[in-house]
Amino acid sequence: MNSVDAMEAARIIIGGGVVVYPTETVYGLGANALDEQAVLRIFEIKRRPLDKPISIAISSLTMLDMVAEVRDEDRPLVERLLPGPVTLLLKKKNVVPDVLTGGSPLVGVRFPDHELAMKIIDAAGPITSTSANKTGSSPPTRLEEVSKEIIKRVDGVVDGGKSLYGKPSTLLDLSNRKVIREGAGLEEVLKAIS
Repeated sequence: MNSVDAMEAARIIIGGGVVVYPTETVYGLGANALDEQAVLRIFEIKRRPLDKPISIAISSLTMLDMVAEVRDEDRPLVERLLPGPVTLLLKKKNVVPDVLTGGSPLVGVRFPDHELAMKIIDAAGPITSTSANKTGSSPPTRLEEVSKEIIKRVDGVVDGGKSLYGKPSTLLDLSNRKVIREGAGLEEVLKAIS
């Protein structure tokens, strides 16, 4: 197991590699979200069908504006919910490869409230945000739960201890104010959209 720190993880990602990284919800697989080849590798590692989109993780609202369009009327809600255990569904910008979104014009954007995750993203730019497991199996909440098969196929792992929430983020379609997937942060989201 190639254990690395946040800066080394960022270097791996910038170089086209894939890392397992911690967030406050579950452990994720991180690659350069704007590099089609790196994104395809994530699908391969997870054995994920190409029509199942992957989200993007950012570490600032400036980075959010780089990858997605946020309407002025949605800004206060975005600022209230991010950073946090929430994924927002937004209209993607052209820099985001279609393969990441399964051809959809929308992209899930996540701003993890986790120091190590933010450090990696700050240094590497937008990275993929998808749980570090094979599609269909349980998302890992600590490094020890990541399968050996996945560990073997990535270029580095960052240990951040046990995830605070231990379940995936709540997915909110921002334009319709509709919860698509219930998860961590659900109460906060429901309060914000009511």
